[in-house]
Amino acid sequence: MNAPRRAYTLLAEVLKISTEDPQAQTLQYAAGIIARGQVVGIPTDTFYGLAADPFNLAAVEQVYSLKGRPEQKALPVLVSSIEQAVALAREVPDTFLRLAQKFWPGALTVVIYATERVPLKVTGNTGRIALRWPNSRVATGLIEAVGIPITGTSANLSGMPACSNSVQLVKQLGNRVPLILDGGETGATLASTIVDLREDEWRILREGTVSESAIRKALNE
Repeated sequence: MNAPRRAYTLLAEVLKISTEDPQAQTLQYAAGIIARGQVVGIPTDTFYGLAADPFNLAAVEQVYSLKGRPEQKALPVLVSSIEQAVALAREVPDTFLRLAQKFWPGALTVVIYATERVPLKVTGNTGRIALRWPNSRVATGLIEAVGIPITGTSANLSGMPACSNSVQLVKQLGNRVPLILDGGETGATLASTIVDLREDEWRILREGTVSESAIRKALNE
């Protein structure tokens, strides 16, 4: 499958994909677009997200630009294993491992110090990275197809509602991304919970699908 040349002024190509058994050819097609430094809209286990190469500064800039996202806000990065997440971390608190083993794959984003191989721009110039292993065969299959983690920020214009289906995504960003993978309605009503970890201390930055009480219980077990 050869990727057509598309400008952001054109409407995105929308390809159907099974969320239960994602078509390998479709994932490879999307992976090729990401490998060329472009951005793809994908379904996750919460809302639709924007997948790009987090190690390609031009691609990262595209994500910030097309969303209108303030550059001091870090871009979440999606992984497909705990080991892949650890490889991006400068320090791995015990609390991280406890939470990852309890809630991953799932709707929990964990913020820890990033290794130097992670571009500072991805961290919002904070040096800290937001990591998540989503419970999504499309997202994890795409990560495997690309061969590296991918960005996972919500696929919407900054300040606008997150998108739970491709129709909403096309309305917001359809002329800004070359490809959208349409996995249907995600059914999400809440985003992932974001927890910030610093040594033995932790705090909730955003409470979403995973409750604060569930996190507290996991850390006290």
